[in-house]
Amino acid sequence: MLSKYQLPNQLPKEKILKIIRKDIFILIKKVALFILLTILPLALFFVIAISQPQFFNGKMSYPLMVLGASAYYLFIWLFFFFSFIDYYLDVWIITTERIIDIEQKGFFSRVISEHKLFRIQDVTSEVHGVFPTILRYGEVYVQTAGTRQRFNFRQIPNPNKIRDMIIKLVERKKKEVQNEEKNNS
Repeated sequence: MLSKYQLPNQLPKEKILKIIRKDIFILIKKVALFILLTILPLALFFVIAISQPQFFNGKMSYPLMVLGASAYYLFIWLFFFFSFIDYYLDVWIITTERIIDIEQKGFFSRVISEHKLFRIQDVTSEVHGVFPTILRYGEVYVQTAGTRQRFNFRQIPNPNKIRDMIIKLVERKKKEVQNEEKNNS
């Protein structure tokens, strides 16, 4: 399990500087949708109960409605659970040596990638839309010359701050690498 104080495959002298998850507004939107999808059938139930009270007295209609409602709520709960797992387990970690991207894909699949800081060539942040601008969340793209050219930090809080932090770390790391090369020559 990921701890704030311990990093798997930690490099010597590497320290975790920042652990980033998607903005909390993303989770709030999903919770609001979950609440809406939960209340909607209840409202439908009351409308049917008021307009067609005999509908619930049938031998087949009541059990079928209970079965349908159960399946519907099970599906909604599964949707919410998956959304929360996706929110909580998608993590970006910025350390003094590298950037690590841990992305949950489905319930049983996880992709972990990393970029060494001295290989990063470009860092870009983007904020598009009314809510992202007001709530200050957006994307940060980290580009290298490797096979996977772009690292995407999606829907994170304060993307401009994160971009500036990464740029400063990259510049510092490149200077350290240059100084090590001079000392070795």
